Amino acid sequence: MATNRPDTLDPALLRAGRLDRKIEIPLPNEVGRLEILKIHSSGVAIEGEIDFETVVKMSDGLNGADLRNVVTEAGLFAIKDYRDAVNQDDFNKAVRKVAEAKKLEGKLEYQKL
Repeated sequence: MATNRPDTLDPALLRAGRLDRKIEIPLPNEVGRLEILKIHSSGVAIEGEIDFETVVKMSDGLNGADLRNVVTEAGLFAIKDYRDAVNQDDFNKAVRKVAEAKKLEGKLEYQKL
């Protein structure tokens, strides 16, 4: 079993004898986020130079899946503007959008049944 929301797990699942081990994978640091962004954007048409360092600085607290979403959102911003390639502004808007959604996700309250 894997989750990125351990706070939502039923306590019965966490009792002794249920799980063999608990492995926590920390969020990537700046170097890791830069590499993840480069990997996910390698197949994307890019217009001009992209300063991934700026995007990385704006992406503190994001995991690998979130960074993939940043690249996807940047592509969607380009498509909405009828362009064939993403640019720096697309990445900046995308990282803000994903980071904001991540903040809202953390504020969601789940009703216990």
